[in-house]
Amino acid sequence: MTRVFVGMSGGVDSSVTAALLVEQGYDVTGVYMKNWSQDLPGMKCPWAEDLADAKRVAVGLGIDFRVFDFETEYRERVVQYMIDEYKLGRTPNPDIMCNQEVKFKLFLDVALENGADMIATGHYARTHDGTLLRAKDENKDQTYFLYRVTEDALRKTLFPLGDYTKAEVRAMAQERGLWTASKKESMGVCFVGQVGMRDFLSQYVETVPGDIIDRDSGETVGRHDGAIFYTLGQRHGLDLGGGLPYYVVDKNMDENIVYVSRNLNAEEMWLSTIELNNIHWIDRTPENGAQVQARIRHRAPLVPAVLEGSRLVLDEAQRAVTSGQSVVIYDGDVVLGGGVVIS
Repeated sequence: MTRVFVGMSGGVDSSVTAALLVEQGYDVTGVYMKNWSQDLPGMKCPWAEDLADAKRVAVGLGIDFRVFDFETEYRERVVQYMIDEYKLGRTPNPDIMCNQEVKFKLFLDVALENGADMIATGHYARTHDGTLLRAKDENKDQTYFLYRVTEDALRKTLFPLGDYTKAEVRAMAQERGLWTASKKESMGVCFVGQVGMRDFLSQYVETVPGDIIDRDSGETVGRHDGAIFYTLGQRHGLDLGGGLPYYVVDKNMDENIVYVSRNLNAEEMWLSTIELNNIHWIDRTPENGAQVQARIRHRAPLVPAVLEGSRLVLDEAQRAVTSGQSVVIYDGDVVLGGGVVIS
């Protein structure tokens, strides 16, 4: 019998994942990954409650349950990476790094060392023979966050929810009487959940107020509390008074200046050619000149593009393509890989 270790977060998706695998005849062990437990000002990290919920579901399913403490590695590989990227003025995605370094590397390795044949998670994605495929539920598809998972890891991974919609998963939880059936959607990892990125970064970086300058007129139109907190295309949080809204179009980290414009068509806001680095291909490297589709952020529409080495030429210019973010490259339903925006 195939032994599967299921990452159980205490949410409804991972609970249904475990239930489905039990019903399919796998030897299932539930695992709670303790990645972050630190409380932050104004928010108590819910890890203890999530652990208790995961354990209740495991007991109800009659499966073994373990806790893997990855907090040190998570802080080093995910949190510090995120802080360092923000300090450089970029906008990283910690969920992608968490999948690369923790869930589909560290968790997989420890699971295999402890007798597992495979791992499973509650991600909305599909996999077949080492390839990664988009989920049935386009609105919930999470392949954007999974593009850095390796072919070897995918061959040892199950995604039971990939062929279901969120509504179907919620209904299955209700039908099975799972403890988490009515639990609200998770806000994600603690430090980018309810507390907000600005409040989190304030605990770890020293920021200095500076000028907000209108790119078109050259006038100083306000003050900011740290250029690190602002990202390209941002509208909210500028506090610049009435009239037409301003948008962030650039920032100078060395001079601590945030540049804004009221022009939605400002040249800096739109890119049709994207330079990528830190590129990862899952199971094959596409040919130069390949016709592909690109997703520049989670839930953004797929845009036809041509791959030219490390450069992606889009059929239509896209707004607010931000340094540090990932662009994921598809061939229909197949996720080829992707890279990190450098310009």
